[in-house]
Amino acid sequence: MKTFTVVEAKSRFSALLAEVEAGAEIAVTRHGKIVARLVPDHPSVAADAFRDFWIEKDDIDLQAPEDAPAEDVASMDD
Repeated sequence: MKTFTVVEAKSRFSALLAEVEAGAEIAVTRHGKIVARLVPDHPSVAADAFRDFWIEKDDIDLQAPEDAPAEDVASMDD
């Protein structure tokens, strides 16, 4: 995460917003302490890393398997 002081962030605000739109997270500091963070509106998730792969492949099964039937609680005590 990049860090900028309030003064730097103020003078470069448009450029920082462009970086945030591209997915960057930016911390804004005052007197050495983070007072704000600029983050993308839609946070990235791990699945985003594989999205292109999934779109290109028709043979990938993304269905979750059915849950196994519940076991009888009484049989677990034996």
